[in-house]
Amino acid sequence: MKGDSTIIVIPARLASTRLPRKPLADICGIPMVARVLMRAKEADIADVIVACSEQEVAEVVSAYGGAPVMTNPNLSSGTDRVYAAVESLGKSYGIVVNLQGDLPTVDKSALSSVVELLKQTDADMTTPGLIIDNEDTDRFNSPNIVKIAASISQGQKSGRALYFSRAPIPYGDGPKIQHLGIYAYRIDALKKYTSLPQTFLEKRERLEQLRALENGMQIQVAIVDMAPIEVDTRQDLEQAREFYKHNQE
Repeated sequence: MKGDSTIIVIPARLASTRLPRKPLADICGIPMVARVLMRAKEADIADVIVACSEQEVAEVVSAYGGAPVMTNPNLSSGTDRVYAAVESLGKSYGIVVNLQGDLPTVDKSALSSVVELLKQTDADMTTPGLIIDNEDTDRFNSPNIVKIAASISQGQKSGRALYFSRAPIPYGDGPKIQHLGIYAYRIDALKKYTSLPQTFLEKRERLEQLRALENGMQIQVAIVDMAPIEVDTRQDLEQAREFYKHNQE
């Protein structure tokens, strides 16, 4: 490890209901967790580890030159797994990036954007958002697409998040922002977050970032230019495979 103060942690476990054994899903000859690992390393902004729950995943990570860290499979969320992995290293980090293990096409700019924004502000955490085209009403209205109500006017590249929802928010003219599931935390904020119980709105919306907002934590949003493919279903997996068929490195 390079010894700097930032680390990217990729939580990966096999217990996925919609797409069984998801981290090991083949994407043009390379397991998905390895694709995410490779993308994180390409960003070249931080140390990178993979928080694993199963030895099988850890062996794949090692085979692709990654650093697996075993965590308790009974932890309730990927965020808990991220914090447990960092704590087990016994090394001081100032910023921790939670990069989901099902984002095999993540662009390095999304990772660098959230890290840089956290360094430039006094936020507890940062996350990326993507502007939704005004004509794309299906995406804006879909409960599967998480939207952000943020203090970001047209043309601005960052601002404070006020709420996240599966509903089409906010009302009226102005940017419509899709949330992308990557987070950069200050280590103290991550420690605080994982110690907090689930909150009412978090459970109602099924969005764990609302736990932070309900407890007065500040989240800043960095606007990015592209969304990674999030693999939750067989159809998503085929889309990721198509991406790599046309973008072989």
